[in-house]
Amino acid sequence: MYCTKCGTNNSDTAKFCRKCGELLEAEPEVETQVAVRPAVEAGMAGEIVGRPETRPMVVKTDGSDPDEEPAIFTIGPTLMFVKAGYVLAAVGALLFVALMAIVSSVSVWITIILGLMLFLIPGFYHLRAKLVSYSLKEGQIEVDSGLIGRTTRNIPLRRIQDVTVATSAMQRLLGFGDLVIDNASEEGGKVVLRNINSPRKYADQVLKQMHKLDE
Repeated sequence: MYCTKCGTNNSDTAKFCRKCGELLEAEPEVETQVAVRPAVEAGMAGEIVGRPETRPMVVKTDGSDPDEEPAIFTIGPTLMFVKAGYVLAAVGALLFVALMAIVSSVSVWITIILGLMLFLIPGFYHLRAKLVSYSLKEGQIEVDSGLIGRTTRNIPLRRIQDVTVATSAMQRLLGFGDLVIDNASEEGGKVVLRNINSPRKYADQVLKQMHKLDE
């Protein structure tokens, strides 16, 4: 231990300098601390001890845009009449094949093919109904139509003045109707969501979302 006054080297146990008598003070110990990264709790998946946390990447496999606004509901025109058309086409095809087998000598296979062509009528209306869809998003209503060339019309909820349910006597009896949206955007006019099952339920959801945006 060295004296701080005269620099004389003294023993480590000496309290006074053997040359000048100065009180010797013990040198402060320097503590070395090592920063240790906290251990990762057991059972946490996707993290490794000593490595930064890795968050999983969300990848959608259905071809949709991950940044696309999710839909509160997506509906289309009712398929009630389409289903009834398929039933009538099946009954008509059976009657046609039976009648042709009695009164004509045409091949049975040709008769069956001609009978199956009756399904083209409800199939056409089925395809036309599936080409139209109505979606309620957080801030807008989207009306999609078309097969190859898809057309999308957006109606902002903040520009909707009124939502009305319009049903005829037959529509009311069968449980479907039209949803009439009074649009106050620059294009103006009314947007009609035609032949919707339970239109009152979807009208209430649109109004609820409009009130939510106004809060």
